[in-house]
Amino acid sequence: MIVTVTISSCNENENLKKVDNKYVLTKNPEEIETYFFTETAGITKSIISKTKLAQDKSLNNAIKSVSIKIENSQNLLLQDISKTAVEKLIIINEINTRVANKDLYQLTAKKEMDFDYAYINSIIKSLSGMIKLFESIARETSDVAVLKLITHYLPKQYEFLRETEKIKKEINSKSNHNY
Repeated sequence: MIVTVTISSCNENENLKKVDNKYVLTKNPEEIETYFFTETAGITKSIISKTKLAQDKSLNNAIKSVSIKIENSQNLLLQDISKTAVEKLIIINEINTRVANKDLYQLTAKKEMDFDYAYINSIIKSLSGMIKLFESIARETSDVAVLKLITHYLPKQYEFLRETEKIKKEINSKSNHNY
């Protein structure tokens, strides 16, 4: 009896769908939206913390400048995410803060040029993660509010990724010239 109840409750939340001759686990729209809001908020908070640290610790003016722009954009994104989540009665909680804090603590421990290099790599990884999240959710949802947020903020994420990758190349070329 217990096994039957467990199986039937699992079937309500998740369905197997055949896509390209593979079975893919699909979630209901509410789960996709909740995942989007919580993950976006988590990544955004992590990026904001890193950019604030870079503004204080970096010796590179290009890093400081892009960090300010990224922070401002991420603060707006976080406000929009929070507002839309509240309208949808979704509560955003702090589930994965240990991972984000570990990354931040590692950055805090870095010195001068080591910091700049570690920061740029970390922010590129975070922006890439945000882009992947946005793109995957855009494929999985038809929710207008979610799609509106994605279409508004995705181009900015790409812009910041290109800008940080350019700075990374400059840092790498400077370090190669020193040897």
